Amino acid sequence: MQKFTTLTAVAAPLNMMNVDTDMIIPKDYLKTIERTGLGKGLFSEMRYNDDGSDNPDFVLNKPAYRKAQILVAGDNFGCGSSREHAPWALLDFGIRCVISTSFADIFHNNCFKNGILPVVVSKEDLDKLMDDASRGANATITIDLAAQEIHGPDGGTVKFEVDAFKKHCLLNGLDDIGLTMEKADHIATHERRAAENRPWA
Repeated sequence: MQKFTTLTAVAAPLNMMNVDTDMIIPKDYLKTIERTGLGKGLFSEMRYNDDGSDNPDFVLNKPAYRKAQILVAGDNFGCGSSREHAPWALLDFGIRCVISTSFADIFHNNCFKNGILPVVVSKEDLDKLMDDASRGANATITIDLAAQEIHGPDGGTVKFEVDAFKKHCLLNGLDDIGLTMEKADHIATHERRAAENRPWA
């Protein structure tokens, strides 16, 4: 998993509440178990017209936000079904951080397991960050995970809280497999002793 330390990038404003996982990645894209290639399906029902052309009114199709890596979104982001394809699609598009006032629990946990930082802020701070994001490509936002701070384009700072263990995993690029591999020596020692004590097994 890619480490997350600091990120300075364009933030796209998605001023919608209750964006569920079916909106993030519609069911048509759930046939694959690959983590790559899902970016094209991200928000597809809003990004594309019926004929497959880009919807120019959708934020990620606007020139300023086509390479956005931060998403500033409304309350209760990632609600609905517990599909892990949702963070896969965000990551494959290039989104590394989502900022909202609240997240659905399963989506929130899935983000951390896939290298995306979900940041919870107050309604007041979200309104300010939404306004910052609305300025376009010239107004970048910096996320500093170690300091747990968001720095806006005008120099303002927003502090945020994050679980210490999840923070450690993101800073070090550790998913569940990576955490297991940190114990590889202990596992090998256990297996060797088990083989010595139970040679018949």
